[in-house]
Amino acid sequence: MRIKNLLLSALLMSVTTATIAADALLKPFVLASKSAGTIAEKTVQVKTALIGAGFTIAGEYSPYTGSQIIIVTNDELKSNAAASEFGGYGAVQRVSITEAGKEVQVSYTNPIYMSNAYRMKGDLAAVSASLGSALGRVEEFGAQGMTAKQARKYHYTIGMEYFDEPSILAEYASYEEAVQAVDTKLSNNKNGVSKVYRVDVTGKKESVFGVAMKGSGDTKYMDDRFIMSEIDFRDLKSTAHLPYEVLVSGNKVYALYARFRIAIDFPDLSMMGKNSFMNIMKTPEAIREALQKTVQK
Repeated sequence: MRIKNLLLSALLMSVTTATIAADALLKPFVLASKSAGTIAEKTVQVKTALIGAGFTIAGEYSPYTGSQIIIVTNDELKSNAAASEFGGYGAVQRVSITEAGKEVQVSYTNPIYMSNAYRMKGDLAAVSASLGSALGRVEEFGAQGMTAKQARKYHYTIGMEYFDEPSILAEYASYEEAVQAVDTKLSNNKNGVSKVYRVDVTGKKESVFGVAMKGSGDTKYMDDRFIMSEIDFRDLKSTAHLPYEVLVSGNKVYALYARFRIAIDFPDLSMMGKNSFMNIMKTPEAIREALQKTVQK
């Protein structure tokens, strides 16, 4: 009888643990550390730690003074991307080094959150553990949080796009033609859109490009610095939101529509007010138009 009770208790504990895990609130970013130092010093330290943990650096981007973003990938990220529909969006993770007052914050995208936001097959728990071991893990931040199930079905509000409602930017005769054309066009830095990185998904006709976006005057609404000045206002900085992606999958070129792509990293941003989506109301179409003009056939 005692053995039976022990087995029952163990079963109940395992069920409870699974329920807690399923209901755990995930957030977009992870704070690795915050301390005194310089961007240059921290960048060297972070890159060394990432390479030591088996990550490959795909690219780097400084969208504005006091910030540096390192984009990384590894075999697990690319394998999971290959197994997932439009998995290329999750083939990389982004690490940011940001000056905030008298300290420098090192943060990174939360792989488990992103795997669910992008509806990937695997949860990237091992990638999360590797980043945590290499860089540190103080806390998740960027939102009140949502469960994995909520993240997989996320959209900001009624009438706004889901993950599976991207913009189709261009269509070519083949994947090979599409990926070469996009690479060339982004390297030419037209329409304020330029290439930060390219990662090819192993064993799949899919490639993800990171893009820097710079604009002014009539085109300021697609500018990375302008957008972040309006939405990244909290004490913990979400610099790792950047850069935006363009995905070549098969013979078509896609981008997540900005009402999803921005909202998934800033899901608690209010609709109205001083720092709100209202201030970047023109941004989604400005981004789509700039990307389409750049990569169209």
